[in-house]
Amino acid sequence: MRKFRKGAASFYIVSFSTLILVIIAASFATVIISEVTRSSNDDLSQSAYDSALVGVEDAKIAFANYQRCIESGHTQATSIGDSNTVDCGSMITWMESPDCDMVGHMSGRLAPNQSGEVLVREEVSNYNGNVKELNQAYTCVMIKTVLRDYRANLTSQNNSRLVRVELDKANASDIAAIDLSWYSLRDGESFNYSNFKNGKVVFRPITEIRPSSPSTIEVQMIQTAESFSMDQINGFAVDGDGNGVMETDRASLFLVPTKEENYAASKADGNYIGVYDGSSNKITAAQVARTNSQSVVNVPYVVYCSEATKDDFMCNVRIELPEPIGGSRNNETFLFLVTVPYGEPDTDFSMSFLCRDGTACSTVSNITGDSVASNVAEISGVQILIDSTGRANDLFRRVETRLESSDTSFPYIYYALQLFGNSDNEMVLEKNLVVTSEHNRGY
Repeated sequence: MRKFRKGAASFYIVSFSTLILVIIAASFATVIISEVTRSSNDDLSQSAYDSALVGVEDAKIAFANYQRCIESGHTQATSIGDSNTVDCGSMITWMESPDCDMVGHMSGRLAPNQSGEVLVREEVSNYNGNVKELNQAYTCVMIKTVLRDYRANLTSQNNSRLVRVELDKANASDIAAIDLSWYSLRDGESFNYSNFKNGKVVFRPITEIRPSSPSTIEVQMIQTAESFSMDQINGFAVDGDGNGVMETDRASLFLVPTKEENYAASKADGNYIGVYDGSSNKITAAQVARTNSQSVVNVPYVVYCSEATKDDFMCNVRIELPEPIGGSRNNETFLFLVTVPYGEPDTDFSMSFLCRDGTACSTVSNITGDSVASNVAEISGVQILIDSTGRANDLFRRVETRLESSDTSFPYIYYALQLFGNSDNEMVLEKNLVVTSEHNRGY
């Protein structure tokens, strides 16, 4: 009826307005509940991460005590550790037969006949003074000393890593090449600067904000035969059979990354040498040996880096190793120094050691659990890997940490001289000198 039309219109307006307000209120409630849940999960995640870090710290103490046992010749009856409860014999046994409880036993957190997680904390007070339950523990912490690669981080504060190659089962004379990878996906999202200008290797000035780009890497190799003379360190030799194979006890490679395939292609000009063959980067043993020749200019090697890689690192190069002068490579004098010569950007890197073709240096487990021969040599005692899993209530976090294994009987220095400098202009790397302008350098 006509007299009810105005009332019906008001009813519809009020109904729709109420519905909209209910939807808005429900949306706000959903957002609030979601944020509270996320905040709670973040707290649990951080607490689980803290629990895993507690496991890492206990593993450091346990391994330090184990090293004291080995270095001082402690016997089965000698005790060491928390409250003097863990004997050296037990520590050695746990290191030789590792499992998830090894750190708990080696640090005295678990009794000899006990197994399971190590409790870190049972409760924590919230901001309102109320106490909420929060069970923190590390559930599995393992220490590994035999690894398939060496991994480290290079920064402007610590721009060098000295790697003394100590192999587990293989001999140094079995190693034919190294695989070097750097600039992981964690180091940057992308890189846009090609490191080239007019056919020359170019570096942006230090004072300029640079886009994310892989670091230039310097790799130095030192090796000798069983017996050697000091003059052999500064030279190289051609194989006496006359087949042109070069030998050297030292080498220095400058690896410049680029995303331009044409610059990285296998070619050479007066300013650089490209080492990309269309599928991978490879530097031959003869090229490595020539870097120690005083009659050959040591130009940089250009490495193609791909953002589309499925591996952990964007840049990878295989470096074939020449033989040392005067005999087979000695296990005790086989070292590499990896450096970021320009100090930035920070980068992770990985180095693995490959045996000669047809030589099985180690075994790995395939997808079915069977042992398969591998040409990747395992290193022992060079680094320590700590694999720690922590939890907070029912949320778990896992942390993997690499530690350097120090040699207290013969410590190795990283460097004796450091160069500092700045420039407002581009640096152009010529084939035999670095040209800069308005530069200021000091020691």
